[in-house]
Amino acid sequence: MAVSGGPDSVALLLLAHAARPEILEAATVDHGLRPESAAEAQWVAQLCRTLDVPHRTVRVDVEAGNLQSRAREARYQALDRWTDERRLSAVATAHHADDQAETLLMRLNRGSGLPGLAGVRSSAIVPGGKGRLLRPLLGWRKAELEALVRGAGLEPVADPSNRDTRFDRVRVREALAAADWIDPLALARSAALLGEAEATLEELVAESYSRQVTRENGCFHFTVSRTDYIRVEVVGRIFAEMGFAPPRSEIARLVARLGSGANASLAGVLGVPSNENGIACWTFRPEPPRRQD
Repeated sequence: MAVSGGPDSVALLLLAHAARPEILEAATVDHGLRPESAAEAQWVAQLCRTLDVPHRTVRVDVEAGNLQSRAREARYQALDRWTDERRLSAVATAHHADDQAETLLMRLNRGSGLPGLAGVRSSAIVPGGKGRLLRPLLGWRKAELEALVRGAGLEPVADPSNRDTRFDRVRVREALAAADWIDPLALARSAALLGEAEATLEELVAESYSRQVTRENGCFHFTVSRTDYIRVEVVGRIFAEMGFAPPRSEIARLVARLGSGANASLAGVLGVPSNENGIACWTFRPEPPRRQD
């Protein structure tokens, strides 16, 4: 269990302890971003001692940049190392239906494609890691989790960043709270259905890659699919095979340029369109080095 001390993660700990106490360990990641963080980790450690759950506080350094994004990266890396060291089968986090609804609305507002709109999955690989990540509370509302913790007589940690409107998620959370006609559980179900649709399309992309992509002398030849979605996903896989991982939005721009009949380059890869007997083909090869005058 990843337990920060907030009401969501404390509820996850209590529920898991009630169900399978013998298989649990808990970790608290201390980002060191607030003076109170060490005391909050100690509060979780004391709660775990009361429950007889092994606990570890993992301290991390957060690099400069987007604070929430960097903290998230550092947290997942630390949790992945912890599960590996402890030989644990998975790490569970307390993401719930309200989190899922916020994520869906944020990504809709950014114009995300299907992978983004699928939201967070109930089971996945730890971002940037190798271990298994579980999110067992996606069917729970935040209010239900808070009530559970209050019912246990506990006063969980209150992170002030959860009320800081400089962060997009906080503004979306406040907008959702003000729109009582929006049902976060319904939004979470929609995200889950979009996830199923994405999984189906992933199978189609894999089939298209297998049938329509060939490799020869370090070049990849793609007999082009009709839909832009398949084109973008297959080209993304080609880039991955070549050792590159540009953003999906940049791949989409490259695909649009190739679709117009023009050469296009991205991340050190050159794409060249051709058409023989009415069959469109794109060839990808390492971009030749630029001449130095």
